[in-house]
Amino acid sequence: MDILITGSTGALGTELKKRFPGALTPNHKELDITNRGQVVDFFKKNKIDSVIHTAAITSVRKCEEEKEFTWKTNVEGTKNLVDGLMQSYSKGKFVYVSTACVFDGHVGMYKESSIPYPENFYALTKLLGEQEVKRLSNYLIIRTNFIARKRWPYPKAFSDRFGTYLFAEDVADGIKDVLDSDMTGIVHIVGDKKISMLELAKITSPEIEPMTINDYSGPRLTMDMSLDTERWKKYKMSKI
Repeated sequence: MDILITGSTGALGTELKKRFPGALTPNHKELDITNRGQVVDFFKKNKIDSVIHTAAITSVRKCEEEKEFTWKTNVEGTKNLVDGLMQSYSKGKFVYVSTACVFDGHVGMYKESSIPYPENFYALTKLLGEQEVKRLSNYLIIRTNFIARKRWPYPKAFSDRFGTYLFAEDVADGIKDVLDSDMTGIVHIVGDKKISMLELAKITSPEIEPMTINDYSGPRLTMDMSLDTERWKKYKMSKI
């Protein structure tokens, strides 16, 4: 039996491929998760016992501007994958990579038992994806907050938005750890320190300038994305 990793070209998917070297890692042409027929066929042709679902539209601005496309990908795409596994191997494990942004961000340090309350359309679609996954008996919802280990893609970073950030490779290690422990339900994979986005950006791009939410115009943002965990350990962010 095989593991299927979606979104395998993304930052997290790339790291997960290293930790699960025998996994199926189709590109978008080989598996378009919004195409229900293609998803069903893919599960029929392959013996899949586990899915690690990282594929999603994650840009808050793009999600607001292209709601239909975002819904098809983040909600219906997840539903298609859940149905595919349910029909082909109902006892299979489904790992869904969610986000700290399912919470409103008003207080921070949210635990697995905290009540979600999305601030924007991106966060709403990720929360609805969680609900789809809960139709399976053997599901694992990973909430986390990570970035790729590379230069900060913007000239400035928020000094007043916070998270318990990790690099993608740290989260990939965490997912493997949790899977090896055969846990189910919701698990937060979190860094052991709460830092600002500016502090995060300066790790890879020391020259980054600060900005605040007052300098920003666009969709509502989650201000405090910090997560706590009552079910798992915390991780140190790996060194540069």
